[in-house]
Amino acid sequence: MDEAHIKKILVLVEGAKTDVLLMNKIISSYPILDDYRIVSYCTNIYALYQEMMMAGQEDLEATDILLVLKSREKREENRKLFDEKYTDILLVFDLDPQDSRYNSDVLLALQKHFSDSSDMGKLYLNYPMVEAFYHLKSIPDDDYYHRMTALAELKNKKYKLRVQQETLGSDYRKFAVSRDQMTIVIRQNMAKAHGLQSDERIDWSHDGVTQEIDHLKVLQLQLALLEKEEQLQVLSTCGFFIADYNPGFLKMT
Repeated sequence: MDEAHIKKILVLVEGAKTDVLLMNKIISSYPILDDYRIVSYCTNIYALYQEMMMAGQEDLEATDILLVLKSREKREENRKLFDEKYTDILLVFDLDPQDSRYNSDVLLALQKHFSDSSDMGKLYLNYPMVEAFYHLKSIPDDDYYHRMTALAELKNKKYKLRVQQETLGSDYRKFAVSRDQMTIVIRQNMAKAHGLQSDERIDWSHDGVTQEIDHLKVLQLQLALLEKEEQLQVLSTCGFFIADYNPGFLKMT
């Protein structure tokens, strides 16, 4: 690829360990030649919203996300990253409905605002958190379509333990160790997201499963389920950027 056509992509993730390792794993599974910079925000989406409001005087449209990130960054090497220009910005965060600052209106506002990676940035929310990516007992997992978590499980801090016990091989390091397995995991999550949107089950191997997801509609449906039943569909969207980048990468071999 000509150097002039190489994209420079900032990936902002919530956590400093699991999130960074996972995004590196996903990116390295595919022949992506662009320049990716993965930076941990080290706090959650509700803190991000508060800082954006302070910087933009309660106007998301007037807020420069890079300036917000730089203003609160204490690590000099990361401060320099926020001075650079990026063709795309990806934000990978958790819904975390158990957080005391949880606010559905905030989530909806941020999902609407961050809808284009080449403009303001694109938000990929994990339901309920990044560990959802590993919540398959096999690859593929026929039961994943119906896998859920309850708000009580999250408040009692038992969801992560459940994932560790139920994930394939009981070890994240043994999960999705090949590109084919990674592709199946992403496709299963995309199929589940399409199913939420259309209220019709779609098989993960279907050709159309890599079509673009309506993230706002998925969020609205998840919030409605949370409000009505205090439950969420387990869903990992952090791998969906592969389909946005090049859906051909997710073809079944």
